[in-house]
Amino acid sequence: MHLPKILAFCLAAAAPASCQLDKWAKAAGLKYFGTAVDNPSLNNAAYMKIARDKDEFGQITPANGQKWSNTESGQGRFSYGSGDAIANVAKQTGQLLRCHTLVWYNQLPSWVSSSFSRDQMQRVITTHIQNVAGHYKGQCYAWDVVNEAFEDDGKFRQSPMYRAMGIDYITHSFKTAAATDPSARLYYNDFNIERCCNAKINATLAMLKTVIAAGAPVHGVGMQGHSRVGKSPSKPELKNTMAAFSLLVEEVAYTEVDIRHTKLPTSAADREQQARDYLEVVGACLETPKCIGITVWDYTDQYSWIPGQYPGEGEACLWDKSFNKKPAYTSIISMFQSAASAGLRSTATAVPAAVTVEARTITAGTTLATANASAR
Repeated sequence: MHLPKILAFCLAAAAPASCQLDKWAKAAGLKYFGTAVDNPSLNNAAYMKIARDKDEFGQITPANGQKWSNTESGQGRFSYGSGDAIANVAKQTGQLLRCHTLVWYNQLPSWVSSSFSRDQMQRVITTHIQNVAGHYKGQCYAWDVVNEAFEDDGKFRQSPMYRAMGIDYITHSFKTAAATDPSARLYYNDFNIERCCNAKINATLAMLKTVIAAGAPVHGVGMQGHSRVGKSPSKPELKNTMAAFSLLVEEVAYTEVDIRHTKLPTSAADREQQARDYLEVVGACLETPKCIGITVWDYTDQYSWIPGQYPGEGEACLWDKSFNKKPAYTSIISMFQSAASAGLRSTATAVPAAVTVEARTITAGTTLATANASAR
C-alpha cells in the first residue's frame, strides 16, 4: 500500500491540525474516534497533549480506573480516585466518556471470589453497580456493563458471578445499570467476537436474545478488536458479524482496537500490512449502519499493554513510543476523508431484515447457533 501523496502532510509537524482522527471520523459519519487512557500516563505532558485533543480523540475510556479492584477493593468500601482522574479529563475537554467496566471476571478483589449464595451475589452485584454507576451517573455516554462472559469455545466463564447466579447475573447487571444510570448506553463487551463466525459469537448472540427477552436493556455490543498483523479479520467477516449483532441491539462499536506485530523489530512492509489491517476494521465500521465508533486501546506503543501480555510482540498502536504517527494513522485519515467525500454513511442502507452468514440466513430474533442447528 502506497500512502496517498495528498495526505503525506499528515505526518508532518507543520500541519497537525489538518489531519485528526475524530474530526474526520465525524465527517465520515461516525459518532467518535476514541482512545483508552490509563492513570500512569496522566503525568506525561507530551502524551496528554495528544490525548486531550478532542479533534484527535472525541472519546476517552478509563483503561483500568473504573474496574472492580480499583473501585471496591474491600466489600462496601468504595474509592473513585483513579476513575475520576480520567473522567475529569473528559469534563475539561468536552470529550465523551466511555465507562469500563462494571462486572468482569478479571481484576476482581479476592473477597468477590468468596463462596456466595445466589441471593448474596445478587446483592453484591447490586451494591457494586448502584455505587459505581451511581457515582458516574450522567457522565458516561456508555457503560461496558458485563465484560468477557464467555470462553473462546462458547462456554460461560466460571466466574464467581456465574457460579452463583448462572446467566441471570448478566440480566440482573443490565437491569441494575439501567435503573442506576438511565441515560447511559449499556454494552456487552468481549474479544474474539469480531470474525464471523465462531462458537463464541454463537453463544453471545444466544445470551443477548435470552437477556433481552428477560427485560434487560442491552443497547450495544462492543467488539474489542485485539488482533495480529497479517492475521486480522477481513472486512466481509467483520461486517457479517456486526450485521448479526445489529439485529438484536441498537448500536455496535469497536472498543479496544490494537493490531500487534508478532515479531520485532518491524519492517516497512510490516507497517504497511498493519495499516491494511486497520483499514479492514475502519472500513467495516463505516459500512455498517449501526457501528457508531472506534476506540483504540491506547494510541501509543509507549503505553500499550501488549508487550507485558505477549512478550516479543508489540508495536500495535497508531503512534510509536516517540509519538510518531505510523502508516496506519495516515491510511485511516485517508479512508475517513474518502468516505466523507462520497457521503458513504448518509447513503448507507438500513440493516437488512435478514443477513447471510456462512451461507445460512439468520432472521431477526434468531441466533447463529439456532440457524446452524436448523441447517444441519
